[in-house]
Amino acid sequence: MSLSREAQTELTRVAVYAGQILHQHGAESRVIEQTVQRIGIALGADSVELSLSPDAIVITSLFDGHCITTTRRCYDRGINMHMVCEVLRICVMAEKQLLDTKEVNKRLKRLKPFKHNRWLVVLMVAFSCASFSHFFGGDRGVYWLTFVAAGLTMLLRQELAHRHHNPFINFSIAAFIATSIASLGVIFEIGDNPQIAMAASVLLLVPGFPLINAVSDMLKGHINMGIARWVFATLLTVSVSIGIVASMTLTGVSGWIN
Repeated sequence: MSLSREAQTELTRVAVYAGQILHQHGAESRVIEQTVQRIGIALGADSVELSLSPDAIVITSLFDGHCITTTRRCYDRGINMHMVCEVLRICVMAEKQLLDTKEVNKRLKRLKPFKHNRWLVVLMVAFSCASFSHFFGGDRGVYWLTFVAAGLTMLLRQELAHRHHNPFINFSIAAFIATSIASLGVIFEIGDNPQIAMAASVLLLVPGFPLINAVSDMLKGHINMGIARWVFATLLTVSVSIGIVASMTLTGVSGWIN
């Protein structure tokens, strides 16, 4: 198989675009690396080398001694495993020679993030946090207090994210609102142990996915990416803590336990 300079350039652009999509939607670094290399080789390159940073991806395709390098900025689009799975599906089809470079490019550009109904998400998050309050020993009053606090907090998060507010501000305000609503249970003595609601209602703000990706990246050799994701997750946690402390200071409710 031979590639012209133009074909190798187009191949490189398609491969880096696939990597950009994966990067922007929360794929771990090893998945990005392997998928970009697989797509490049499937489309005719001898090999593909790439470098990842927290906000960019650089790749070089090699064919018959010729190298073409390109870079793309990667803006955070939010975690979405649907997009990751769709790119991987396109990668497999390219490896089976079912898609050529143009078709892969068309399919990548047609991808749109799948999002669940926002009200369904609010409902399920509210039930999840309320269930945690039950596991922690809360009674029915604490359960429904947590349900309301978590549901309203998730609704606020969605609105702030829709308006593209800084994620740290988003998490801080959400933690403030969740703790303030749950604090009303302590003030008005809703349930046997309303402090449980204060802890359970903010569990939706735990940055679990970034922390998991950070550890995975560092264990698999992507130290810089792992550290960057770890710092991001840590700053989100600090933002949540600021919101919680601010709410406790304002309401005068000083703790999560009796």
